[in-house]
Amino acid sequence: MLKLLRSLLFALFMGLIFLPFTGFVGISFWMGLRQRYDFVTRWNSRYTLAALRYLAGIRYRVIGRENLPGEPVVILAKHQSTWETLAFADFLPPSAYVAKRELLRIPFFGWGMSRMPVVIIDRSGGKDALRQVVEQGQAMMAQGYSVVVFPEGTRTPIGSQRRYKIGGATLAVAAGCKVLPIAHNAGEFWRRGAFIMHPGEIVVSVGPAIETAGRTPEEVNAEAEAWIEGEMRRLFPHHYQRRNGSVASVAEAVRG
Repeated sequence: MLKLLRSLLFALFMGLIFLPFTGFVGISFWMGLRQRYDFVTRWNSRYTLAALRYLAGIRYRVIGRENLPGEPVVILAKHQSTWETLAFADFLPPSAYVAKRELLRIPFFGWGMSRMPVVIIDRSGGKDALRQVVEQGQAMMAQGYSVVVFPEGTRTPIGSQRRYKIGGATLAVAAGCKVLPIAHNAGEFWRRGAFIMHPGEIVVSVGPAIETAGRTPEEVNAEAEAWIEGEMRRLFPHHYQRRNGSVASVAEAVRG
């Protein structure tokens, strides 16, 4: 009952405060792009993450902060929840997200997103979508933004894995920048499509940067996948138990 109440309070916060705020951002034509980014991330850190902590009981900690870069990189991260789209900006360097075009149609939220550093792709475009990631991503990086890519393409339940798409690694190789892998367990507390949120501490692990010079996108993508999936199994082994109680190997996960 308490979880339901806390989840309801957070939903009210999102509906009454967060969504109108994003609508305001959508009409903030008087701000420059970096000024708007700084304004939104400060507001988000002060209010949205506080609401998550005090209303929903969800807090987080980051390990591997020393790996955060001083220059624009491509960030490849697990995607399990809405949480990471809200919270990553609290500790990452200024970053643009790769997002599907359909999100721009969401009232208020989509309006605000369109005014932020973002790489918008049409997922039905096949190779055109990859070209959009590379072209728009390089444009964002030229302005000093890192680019966040969720290589699995959609939110996946914790303990599961989808095929890692190559777009983020292709962008990194084309831009000549490093790849920063990130693992986390946000889906344990805020699951995809679930209204009830579970209080607890999300653990985010930032891995060592992966070099791309002289390498193919396939090689870079495979190394990022191996690190992320290996770190998931190291930090959260209870979500990767086989029926016989042993832990699935990283090699099997990467092949799968």
